[in-house]
Amino acid sequence: MVSTRILAVAGLVICAALIAGCFTPSPAKSMVTLVLAKGTGPMPTLLGTGQIDGYIAWQPFVEVAPLAGIGKVVVYSQDLPPAGRWVNHPCCVFTARDDVLAGNPDLVNALAAVTILSTDYVNAHPDESAEIVADWLAGKGNFTYGNISVSSVKVLQQAIPTVRFTNEPTEKWMDGNLEFVYALRELGAITGSLTNTTDDQTRALLFSTAPYYKARSMIDNHSFVVPATADKEMGIGYLNSDHDAALFVAVKKWQYFNNTYGIALVPRDTSASRPELADLVVNGKKVATFRLIPGDAGPQLMQMIATDTAKFAYVGNPPTIAAVDKNTPVKIIMALNTEGSGLVVSNDSPATNWTGFVQWAKDRSAQGRPIKIADPGKGSIQDIMIRYALEESGLSFSEG
Repeated sequence: MVSTRILAVAGLVICAALIAGCFTPSPAKSMVTLVLAKGTGPMPTLLGTGQIDGYIAWQPFVEVAPLAGIGKVVVYSQDLPPAGRWVNHPCCVFTARDDVLAGNPDLVNALAAVTILSTDYVNAHPDESAEIVADWLAGKGNFTYGNISVSSVKVLQQAIPTVRFTNEPTEKWMDGNLEFVYALRELGAITGSLTNTTDDQTRALLFSTAPYYKARSMIDNHSFVVPATADKEMGIGYLNSDHDAALFVAVKKWQYFNNTYGIALVPRDTSASRPELADLVVNGKKVATFRLIPGDAGPQLMQMIATDTAKFAYVGNPPTIAAVDKNTPVKIIMALNTEGSGLVVSNDSPATNWTGFVQWAKDRSAQGRPIKIADPGKGSIQDIMIRYALEESGLSFSEG
């Protein structure tokens, strides 16, 4: 049983919210309107053109606003209310299809090892990693949103330090994932196999953490098992976000990993900013070829998994949970990162922190002008966090 749930934080039980339904949008006199988007891409443009008053998003879109001069960061996700609840909150995960877990477990272990080694590199070399991610996402050029343009390198240099890159699937981390299951149930987004499961049953359906521990053991012992050679190309789905830095750094720094550890994801085109094909090489032997497939959002990546277009995905945990609920044959292997999101508002907002945001919402409501905040979509990590923060602070909201 999870010791601390979203619905009971620091001894505060929000009984009325539970009775009414924690996430039920308020039908009248809403202080905040949540503009449900499909991803984060349009958000800087919407803010820069005054169509919204702010947005909650994952990095690097959070840092785009202040560097582009269109907004400011009010609060990072770990500091949203309830106080202390979101510190080190789960975010993106590394996932694999059940068939590859059963059919070639050594391959999963090897790819997990590459991801762990790359995560360690990101943490040890944040500035270099920021440049690598900027190259992958924008060829080290500018991020451009309509008339808004800002250096991708500068954005990533500010964004990378706000993300906690970590892999170990600890008990506390798994508990945090289960809390998103509870939240998705409240949203009505879970209606299938996870609807009435116990915590133990949910864990069994969601997680397969053995590859992480086997990979960690191989790294610690400096000895990697060579997997059976895969006879077909396999897909790896990912998001064009710095949360997937481990994948980008693994591919771009392949020579370092190959020379240092004897395991690497070697791009077919070493000159490409965003390679499409990479070979997994273990102890000098090519064991698999992967097609690296970008997606716009987590549900799209889970559709790739469901249709067997991809065997693996670097993706957010709520889309994975929703996919498992629909009986998609996928498991969460380990964490990729925690935290790494934030709330941005326009420059003309008086808010400089969450307390100021609450007062701004109340003042605007009194004027009959609810604040418009864009979020990436119903049931996303950011959507869940902003709904709980608004509820906790007594701010009514609606969807628009």
